[in-house]
Amino acid sequence: PYFGGLILGLLILFTFYITGRGPGASGAFKSTIVTVVNDISPTHAQNNAYYDRFIKEGDSPMNTWLVYEALGILVGGFLSGALSGRLKLYVQHSPKITSKKRLIVALLGGIAFGLGAQLSRGCTSGAGLSGMAVLSTGGFITVLSIFGGGYAFAYFFRKNWI
Repeated sequence: PYFGGLILGLLILFTFYITGRGPGASGAFKSTIVTVVNDISPTHAQNNAYYDRFIKEGDSPMNTWLVYEALGILVGGFLSGALSGRLKLYVQHSPKITSKKRLIVALLGGIAFGLGAQLSRGCTSGAGLSGMAVLSTGGFITVLSIFGGGYAFAYFFRKNWI
């Protein structure tokens, strides 16, 4: 964990130096949503104050390094699993719950985390780690909230895993 933390810290510093901002995955998700909405209903996207901020004539919202970062994470994870012989499709869960319940809880948790990332204007890496790297009070509050929320909810959900 220490070596991984060191590499992550160096990556954040490198990203700030090269791009002027820290890494974050929720920006790539936002760009994808804006592009899909604009492709399906351009009138709606242009009349919506949120979507319109990201739509520029001749410049796709998908043309940002955050999208390539997220794609690199997906492709890198897939290649790592394939090269190590661990590329299998299965649901890891406790004997106390079913695969279906595990998937439902994971989906609900992902939705809650995605909504939280939009409300807080960034995900764990963007708002938390990058915010802490620049000594932002909001970054520290974000990380404390994420870990505090995790500990609080773990108490209620631990019976599914122990």
